[in-house]
Amino acid sequence: MAMASIRSNFLRAALRGASRNSVQPKRGFASSAHDDARETAKWEKITYAGIVTCSILAFYNLSKGHPHHEEPPAYPYLHIRNKEFPWGPDGLFEVKHH
Repeated sequence: MAMASIRSNFLRAALRGASRNSVQPKRGFASSAHDDARETAKWEKITYAGIVTCSILAFYNLSKGHPHHEEPPAYPYLHIRNKEFPWGPDGLFEVKHH
């Protein structure tokens, strides 16, 4: 398998007219170094603009306050106690009126 690969490489080089010592051309990538710096600067500015925008929206939404609903009516059937609690006549977290 390795010999076939080597033979095919020599054959390709011979067909292209290249010599054995020829250096293969460097592969070109999609962007160059100055494009990367420009792209990085662009996304840095977009990030800072997004942070400022989100901060302003959060401040605006949190400063508006929220609606307060009125207390529901005290229905007498909601606090039915048929037997004493082991710790006393009132619940643990209820206001004691003694």
